[in-house]
Amino acid sequence: PAPLTQSWRSPGEPRAPFSLPPPRWPVECEVIQETIEHIEWVPPKPEPFCPPMSPEQALHPLGEEQGTVVYDSSPVLQGSCFTRARVRGAPGPLSSPAAPLEGPQDTTLLFESRFESGNLQKAIKVGPYEYVLMLRPDLYTAKHTQWFYFRVQNTRQEPLYRFTIANMAKPKSLYGQGLRPLLYSQRDAQSRGIGWRRVGTDVRYCRGSAGERPLFRLSWTVRFPHDGDTCFFAAGYPYTYSDLQRYLRALAADPARSRYCAVQALCRSLAGNTVYLLTVTGPGGAAGKRAVVASARVHPGESGGSWAMRGFLDFLLSAHEDARLLRRLFVFKVVPMLNPDGVVVGNSRCSLAGRDPNRAYGMALPGSFPGVWHLRAMVQRVLAEREVVLYCDFHGHSRKNNVFMYGCDAGGDGTGMRLAQRVFPLMLSKNAPDKFSFSSCKFQVQKSKEGTGRVSMWRLGVSHSYTLEVAFSGSTLGGRSSHFSVEDLKSLGRLLCDTLLDFCDPAPAKLQQCLVEADALLQRQMGREPGSGGSWRDVSPSELES
Repeated sequence: PAPLTQSWRSPGEPRAPFSLPPPRWPVECEVIQETIEHIEWVPPKPEPFCPPMSPEQALHPLGEEQGTVVYDSSPVLQGSCFTRARVRGAPGPLSSPAAPLEGPQDTTLLFESRFESGNLQKAIKVGPYEYVLMLRPDLYTAKHTQWFYFRVQNTRQEPLYRFTIANMAKPKSLYGQGLRPLLYSQRDAQSRGIGWRRVGTDVRYCRGSAGERPLFRLSWTVRFPHDGDTCFFAAGYPYTYSDLQRYLRALAADPARSRYCAVQALCRSLAGNTVYLLTVTGPGGAAGKRAVVASARVHPGESGGSWAMRGFLDFLLSAHEDARLLRRLFVFKVVPMLNPDGVVVGNSRCSLAGRDPNRAYGMALPGSFPGVWHLRAMVQRVLAEREVVLYCDFHGHSRKNNVFMYGCDAGGDGTGMRLAQRVFPLMLSKNAPDKFSFSSCKFQVQKSKEGTGRVSMWRLGVSHSYTLEVAFSGSTLGGRSSHFSVEDLKSLGRLLCDTLLDFCDPAPAKLQQCLVEADALLQRQMGREPGSGGSWRDVSPSELES
């Protein structure tokens, strides 16, 4: 990787300005000029799940025939694949996708999503305060509709509004188990310091259409907090490419933190956006140290992974004595946003190649999947120099509550190694008992997952390689039944650091205790008495998890 800037120098040396170019967009995408930023806020008490509603079968059609199109922002693609990009996207004057208001008494909402990470393709008004919404599929595909993030203006405080997203892609969703959408009121942010909050009553998720590829409907009712407000809805707390760049800019300006962190360009994305690589270690350089590799946002719609990564970096670069110890022991290689193009355009899963990059690690295609190709190549180079203790890829999960991990147990290793695969997640569950579910962890290496980062790094020789899955919703553990806040998500990064110190503790007591406990748990799963002995060599991972 080539240095991004010459600003990373010894304390006291002059620093060059740290410039970060604005995001580059495919030329088909229109982009509004306004900069969209949101304040961070933690609700004073946990936000409970919505009581689950019965998943009624939606038989009646919902479409343009049932109402009036009041917003239509479908990009006119110049072919079936990505061709070129530029800052600010499409050249020339912007179109007007929202229907104009007929006067001050017109209560029609004004929709907008042509900003970074925004996703809303169409809005249809089917009643005075009821709207049917259509999400834009991932660019250059016809599927993967899950992430949404859009703005509404011309709100009224008194009426009860109902929104229905009519083209959700997944048959199962946490919206059927109490997950609620997020709302951000600009007026509340400016006057009361209140940021994103969970809203919505009568939240339902049900099948909406039959056919070869059935679609599903998410609907909710809500009252806006003010008349004439500017509000945003989102599937998760947004974390954009520009948010990452602002974080890196603040890092560069901090003389204390920048001493421990070098920022480089791992590569450029298809659109020409920088995929950043952060190297974090303490004084004395990297000689004799083992490595830890972490990555996030290979799936752009899983924004919770970015907030967990933010917490990981915040702690790692802090003055805490455990953070200093981690920097003294390890070299950290961190790629906080593997798929910046997907994040910029508001995709759910794909890059601009129109495919899931977390199934492309096994392909020798640096031109199609530069982020994952260069990450894998970087890990190969690191492995040639030193042991990589851990690889962790931060993700979000749309169907299961809590936080959990996927690991790698192919069944061919000895009993000790197969138990050792379970130790790190078990330790993390002890450090985060109100968030992390060890019973939800899976270790089977399925053939369909061979192209993932987790399995690819394990095949390279990283013996402890994991996907960290953070629920879109929240936790049902430790007496909780509530959504994750941004602070909850960031705390996961700190807890991961705590667990790394436990895992690598030279005193073997914690490790031995977890090995014994993991063995007992597996014995019970197989219907055996703990301590009865017996080898796991002949028990397949699928049998263990059945």
